[in-house]
Amino acid sequence: MPDRTELPHASRGADDAVRPSPSRRPVEAVLFDFHGTLAQVEEPLAWVYAAATACGVELDRIRATSLADRLLTAGRAGGPLPARVPPRLAELWADRDLYPHAHRGAYTALAETVDAGIDGFADALYERVLVPEGWLPYPDTAPVLGALAAGGVKVAVVSNIGFDLRPLFAAWGLDGLVDAYALSYEVGRCKPDPGIFLRACGMLGVDPEHTLMVGDTPADAGAVAAGCGVLVLPAADAGRPNGLGAVLDLAGVG
Repeated sequence: MPDRTELPHASRGADDAVRPSPSRRPVEAVLFDFHGTLAQVEEPLAWVYAAATACGVELDRIRATSLADRLLTAGRAGGPLPARVPPRLAELWADRDLYPHAHRGAYTALAETVDAGIDGFADALYERVLVPEGWLPYPDTAPVLGALAAGGVKVAVVSNIGFDLRPLFAAWGLDGLVDAYALSYEVGRCKPDPGIFLRACGMLGVDPEHTLMVGDTPADAGAVAAGCGVLVLPAADAGRPNGLGAVLDLAGVG
């Protein structure tokens, strides 16, 4: 994850999250980042085991652990950025969040730099990011989205991503709690570009001054330039609370 940064006109709360100024207007809509905010990718060993199984291979723990470590260094979709992007992949990498073919091509090619000795392994690893089983929503995700919907607060998911997130939310039974999706590959803009946040506000029909962006990286803080309030959550592992409950306080939803 990129390092967190302090935001202008914001103050630290007791939960170590970055909170917008209390003088802002009432929140009518909340924009959520996806990865690291609403959900986290599955644990690396589970990821490697599942991909190997899909290829008809059973790995022992030592080999699986070694592969997981090397693949994380190479770069994982939804995981750590690569330690190094080979020059031949530079163009695909730069476009990964703008085109589905670039997203798949970049991450499968990075996985192929690790010699696993398993036919089809790189593709199987990538397929895990496309299915609900490859992700774990945070414990507070469903309760917070449900409370916002009950309180009449509109919700959009704003993500730098190269594939459709809607099937994941549908599989988790959360699709009815999200009003719009501003996905970089569909919008043609990537965070921190203010344009993607403005597009999300337009989809919801809400003024940015009445909108709160919730994320976990400096890219999400780009919403400040669009006129939105911003809450940057602390990092949290999959399955552990990450401070989403603070959103309800800021939105005035009980």
